Amino acid sequence: MDQGAFTADGCPVEVYRLLPSDGEAGIVHAAVPEGASILELGSGAGRVTHALLDLGHPVVAVDDSPEMLAEVRAETVCSKIEELRLGRVFDAVLLGSHLVNTAADADHAAFLATARAHVAPGGRVLVEWHPPEWFESVRDGQGGRIGEVDVRLGQVVRDGDLLSAVVRYSAGDRSWAQAFTCRRLDATALNTSLTRAGLVFDRWCADDRTWFSANPA
Repeated sequence: MDQGAFTADGCPVEVYRLLPSDGEAGIVHAAVPEGASILELGSGAGRVTHALLDLGHPVVAVDDSPEMLAEVRAETVCSKIEELRLGRVFDAVLLGSHLVNTAADADHAAFLATARAHVAPGGRVLVEWHPPEWFESVRDGQGGRIGEVDVRLGQVVRDGDLLSAVVRYSAGDRSWAQAFTCRRLDATALNTSLTRAGLVFDRWCADDRTWFSANPA
């Protein structure tokens, strides 16, 4: 049974309120200086934001859902990522939640351009993505437990570089479903996109290559 508010793109707000940080904040913290200021693009309900605050980072959380931002205990900005124009720069800009794998090329380019526009000279952009091999390995039923929420993928369909699926969440007697489509990027496509945004690949930030950093060109 679906419950609660949903964002414009179908994210169940209650699920994101329940989900804890799953190690993302530690990856970011290890990649930036102590106390580095962070702009988090697509923060949701703040599960990563709050962990970063606990690690000593001032964070500005950006999301286009007022319902999501109502859960965030940090400075917030309600805006679409592609429309963000803060006139400020940060030591690090965080583009998590595999947003770089968005299905629409225009959105993908706009997200990276926004990140580049808000990173300070000498700063870095930290990106979470689905590596190419993930697209080959995804199967129906894949998932696990994150905190009190069970997460499972189903209805996996591949169409060229696109992969569509439905992620099903359950917690106690509550359940939610969210459909998504993402695009496979290989190393060449990724580097081309970074170059067009004025960024240069720096290094992998996780052993499984699900996170990387990029620097202003």
